[in-house]
Amino acid sequence: MKLVEINEKEFKKIADQSPQITFHQTKEWANLKQTNGWIHYYISLEEEKKSKGCALLLAKKIPFINKYLFYSPRGFLIDYKNKKVLETFTKEIKKFVKEKKGIFIKIDPYIPYIEHDNNGQIVENGFDNKECHQNLINLGYKHFGFNLMQDTLQPRWMHVIHTKDKTLDEVMKGMESKTRQILRKNEKCGITVHEIKKEELKTFKEIMQHTSDRREFIDRPFQYYENMWNYLHDSGILKIMIAEINFDTYKENTEKELVEIKEELKTRIEKKEKNLLKMNEKKFTQKNKQDEESIKRLEKQLEKINEYKQKYGSKTTLGGILFLVYGNEVLSLYGGSEAKLMQFQSAYTVHFTGIKYAVENHFDQYNFYGITGDFREENPLYGLYLFKKSFGGVVVELIGEYDLIINKPLYYLYKGTFKTYHALKNFKQKINTKQN
Repeated sequence: MKLVEINEKEFKKIADQSPQITFHQTKEWANLKQTNGWIHYYISLEEEKKSKGCALLLAKKIPFINKYLFYSPRGFLIDYKNKKVLETFTKEIKKFVKEKKGIFIKIDPYIPYIEHDNNGQIVENGFDNKECHQNLINLGYKHFGFNLMQDTLQPRWMHVIHTKDKTLDEVMKGMESKTRQILRKNEKCGITVHEIKKEELKTFKEIMQHTSDRREFIDRPFQYYENMWNYLHDSGILKIMIAEINFDTYKENTEKELVEIKEELKTRIEKKEKNLLKMNEKKFTQKNKQDEESIKRLEKQLEKINEYKQKYGSKTTLGGILFLVYGNEVLSLYGGSEAKLMQFQSAYTVHFTGIKYAVENHFDQYNFYGITGDFREENPLYGLYLFKKSFGGVVVELIGEYDLIINKPLYYLYKGTFKTYHALKNFKQKINTKQN
């Protein structure tokens, strides 16, 4: 077996056959990362003109020492249980990276560790890929631990809905009743979702900026989203969905509901007066009271809708999500909402649009992406998990992040310098946030 460099067409042909394929291992992603100073290589381990595994390698120059760090996003596309192939691949890639002046290779394979259910509990007699992890450890890969929080390059914990061979009704049955109620309510409120065109990209950036201001994190500049669009959209990998509310539709649906309830109340009273209604007095009074309360609620709702229309016009943006679509999944990468009308909970409808797309286009799963592995209520990110859990699905724990060290002295020098740099950078960002 021999490791060889291949071109992007050859790489795509091999990579797309792997069950681990994601958008991370595409020429589009490689070209996007190039805008941030990463160079890339496509490699394949070949035996008798057949590939035993391949990888996209990204490399970035480390300041001052004229060396490179290497990263294979979401790991090598290889059978991690095949010890012979993995060992050969490791030996060959170490040689390759050393020749390219690399000091280490980082990987974070797209391999689940052990099976979990929707509550984060380990499934009895479920699948187990501990062998993959152990094989990497035995070959000298440095593991960053089975972390619970979001402190790796890519999330180690995710939440996904398996959509393979399922209808939309079957997927919806797995959702909590409250989630289905919110989706129906949003439809009545006139909330719709559309895929944006490039001229609407600034609208999405505004949504993310509002979200970052509210949650106190640093959002990426507009150029970042523009680059993603330029390199990923035309191939179909990037899709950005934005939710809007139409107050005219909301008003029309509310007025229709109000007329129906008033008519029901009027008819019930008339039938009672004419002794045509088989209903005892207690139930009659109770039902009338419920309708009267509904009428008051809907009348107040109409007043509120008119206020919204005066303030925001007939339509206004609520929120949006940036999806990455490739291989076997539809993945929700970034999303946000504007604070002005958060009570409408548009994120439910945008995610549902992504789920529907995954089902209708026969993807294996819809990926909500990052959560944490800490399922205690005290966890500050517990609410994020509960939101994603409400759609059904399962928790996915990946095997984690590893470094394959090529040059130990320079590796530990880099790690120490990198840690100090980011500590200072984070401190500066916190100071700037407080000042603003």
